[in-house]
Amino acid sequence: MRVVFAGTPDAAVPSLEAVADSRHEVVGVITRPDARAGRGRRTLPSPVRQRAEELGLPVLTPPTVRDEAFLSMLRDLAPDACPVVAYGNLIPPVALDIPVHGWVNLHFSLLPAWRGAAPVQHALMAGDEVTGATTFRIERGLDTGPVFGMMTETIRPTDTAGDLLTRLSEAGAGLLVATLDGIESGELVAKPQAAEGVSLAPKLEVEDARVAWSQSAMTVDRRVRGCTPAPGAWTTFRDERLKIGPVSLGSAEGMTGHDTLAAGELLVTKRDVVVGTGTGPVRLGVVQPHGKKVMPASDWARGARIENGERVGQ
Repeated sequence: MRVVFAGTPDAAVPSLEAVADSRHEVVGVITRPDARAGRGRRTLPSPVRQRAEELGLPVLTPPTVRDEAFLSMLRDLAPDACPVVAYGNLIPPVALDIPVHGWVNLHFSLLPAWRGAAPVQHALMAGDEVTGATTFRIERGLDTGPVFGMMTETIRPTDTAGDLLTRLSEAGAGLLVATLDGIESGELVAKPQAAEGVSLAPKLEVEDARVAWSQSAMTVDRRVRGCTPAPGAWTTFRDERLKIGPVSLGSAEGMTGHDTLAAGELLVTKRDVVVGTGTGPVRLGVVQPHGKKVMPASDWARGARIENGERVGQ
């Protein structure tokens, strides 16, 4: 089939490579326009654009998918299907009918669970034990279209959103190519999503990543892992923001006599920095104080000369 691939971030690159290496002909790649990123706020191309240009594929960067000039170019390309992975723009009705077989989305959840922009993060924060990826035909609703295929992936106890998304993006690339193969052969027919089990996964904002130490240790652990690497879990210390890496559950060495810490209360031992939660302590891994680099929590505690009993999150 003639296909036009749409995607933007790193998570879409394995699928782009897999489709480009398949029997299907990639006649174009759609991605978001170059954007400012990094500390220097330089204007950079998306990871998908970079890889597409390395592969010698023509790239389209429309400001919106409603752009008339873009729609005209898409019609001229005459795609049989448009595979989509984390493109980052809604596909309007005017564009949905251009490809013969529609827009085929690879979504990183087991639909109808976790419809929306941040399915991996929400699955982790909810404590799901299994997630996966789904291919479906895009329609007007948000991730509501009929399903072509699914794959499952076990969520590991120490997974961050970055870890899990990497595995899903690599395994999901094969699912996407298999879906395109099945559509071309006529052997694969999309089936409506189940009416039950719907959950939503809206984009996480910075405030969503703030750690509430009054919650259970398990909830804190899940939120931090779900927000790593983006938008990045954080708390406050001495009136400044402190970014938090994944934590470990349980007490630290030398905590005898300090088994109960108030929510947000700090305890520094020879090797560990421990924080109280609503149910028990967690050990900090790495942290990033405001204006500084990421460092082990023990180094931060020594440099900041933290006294036992001080608190985070106030």
